[in-house]
Amino acid sequence: MRILLVLFLLSPFCFAQVPVTYMQDDTSYTVTGERYKSGYLFSAPNSTKTIHVVTEDWPPYIGNKLCNKGWVYQFTVSIFNSAGYSVYIEFVPWARAVRAVELGKADILMPEYFIEDTAPSDYVPHQTRRKLLGLSNSFEGGNIGFLKRRGEPDRFNGNLKSLKGSRIGVVRGYQNTPEFDAMMDNNEFIIINAVDDLQLVKLLAAERVDLIIGDPAVLIYSVKYASLPDNEKQALLSAIEPESHPIQFNPLYFAISKKTPNWLSILEDINTALYKFKNSGETQRLKKTLMNECGLL
Repeated sequence: MRILLVLFLLSPFCFAQVPVTYMQDDTSYTVTGERYKSGYLFSAPNSTKTIHVVTEDWPPYIGNKLCNKGWVYQFTVSIFNSAGYSVYIEFVPWARAVRAVELGKADILMPEYFIEDTAPSDYVPHQTRRKLLGLSNSFEGGNIGFLKRRGEPDRFNGNLKSLKGSRIGVVRGYQNTPEFDAMMDNNEFIIINAVDDLQLVKLLAAERVDLIIGDPAVLIYSVKYASLPDNEKQALLSAIEPESHPIQFNPLYFAISKKTPNWLSILEDINTALYKFKNSGETQRLKKTLMNECGLL
């Protein structure tokens, strides 16, 4: 049985090959991704199963132009390859990635935040996202919080109710925190949608919103890696800063389409590989090694 894991590409920037090296049972393995359609195919030896994964540019975790394409990209290939799956990865805008997996056009969405049972789908009427997607066990993530315009007083006092009625920018399709998402779905904020993190920062700098929500590291790196003149990048970075108090730490997940054949079996394989990598220390080793290589630590 063939299963297609796709990560969609945001831009034509690419290399002919992408090597990924990981440790398993004290043995080093290297798998090389070859250009395939609009992404890369990482073939596992003797595998008849190919997973189609979709993702977006989300530096410093993952990015088509990022050094090594980011540690989460390399981690994803390592997890699936170690479990015996070939992997086809592409980059696309997040909303398209979510739609593809929820509709069964691709198999895996990553990296995803935790999805609440009540979170509604934007693409399948009268369905929740958890009815459409299965979540893996978690892996390394980052903080979630608000960014404001530099020099302005904090608006968030630790209680989201203090922000009722505020204009808040979000990336369409993103999960943030359970409480924030529930309040957003209940129309307790004035929500302005952006297509990606860079547009979110631009909304804040242009004073079209009071705050934006996301991983501060991601929002800052989205500007640093943008295809913008240096003076525009500096102007955006000088215009924003994180609020003093983060909301919470958010781990990351793989989300699998329940339309994928044998999705429960695949999810079990993913969780087993995640456990082995965490228990052996490979998750931390791989992350630290790749971030050091790319000067991100």
